[in-house]
Amino acid sequence: MATIRRAVFPAAGLGTRFLPATKAQPKEMLPLVDKPIIQYAVEEAVDSGIENLIIVTGRGKNSIEDHFDVAFELETILKERGKSNLLNLIHSIPDEIPISYIRQREALGLGHAVLTARDLVNNEPFAVLLGDDVIVSNPPCIRQMMDIYDEYQTSVVAIMEVPREETNRYGIIKGRPLPKSDGKLFEVQDMVEKPSIETAPSNFAIIGRYILTPLVFEELAETGKGSGGEIQLTDGLRRLMAKQRVLAYKFDGKRHDAGDKMGFLKATVEFALDNEELGPAFRSYLKSLDIDNY
Repeated sequence: MATIRRAVFPAAGLGTRFLPATKAQPKEMLPLVDKPIIQYAVEEAVDSGIENLIIVTGRGKNSIEDHFDVAFELETILKERGKSNLLNLIHSIPDEIPISYIRQREALGLGHAVLTARDLVNNEPFAVLLGDDVIVSNPPCIRQMMDIYDEYQTSVVAIMEVPREETNRYGIIKGRPLPKSDGKLFEVQDMVEKPSIETAPSNFAIIGRYILTPLVFEELAETGKGSGGEIQLTDGLRRLMAKQRVLAYKFDGKRHDAGDKMGFLKATVEFALDNEELGPAFRSYLKSLDIDNY
């Protein structure tokens, strides 16, 4: 029985929603309190038992590789000064877990980014985690989905309910609930990328966690440009559904859209409040603010 050992992290986007901050800095490296956005997704994969990490980068993304590389001089200084707590912070990813990088030469969409990782996935089922979606859950969201895959041995997409007026911002599914799943697991009958509010088949939105079988690569290779002039993963999955069952899982946990300015700000506040070191003082500061004066 196939198991999930590899995870792909598409990180080649232009980050236009955060300009000018992302003109010379990858969006994925923007700090959410004390970690870059992408690190939350990487740690989720590692905590879920993923053994091999594949990061799809693009031009100007070298700092992502530097971040997950060994910083010899810094680590030596921290050791010499007895800063073991800081040393542990920069060793959040175990050394024995390999990280591979491949460049997406053109920003042709999420489907194309996943297709770029084809050779490194090595014809195995794999996970895809989008760093924009920071998910707080226990067990981790991708672990929940790996357990679904272990049982059904087919592709799984993560979904959440969104307000009807926001369906035009997401890939939306039409699904049939599976028996004895408590309304959490669906067989996907159709999916549409960013439909109009009037034509959306439901308010179940696909978010940035996927478990995919390698057959998806054949379908993505035949998928033309769709919404936004890009190769959409949703369109590739629609093609896959003609040959193989695709499931949708309503995960347990809270998702933060850190790829949106307002979502990023909300996540920053909530993560800061939850931070053991910063939380009490930050909570007192927020209470002291006279909000009406801003």
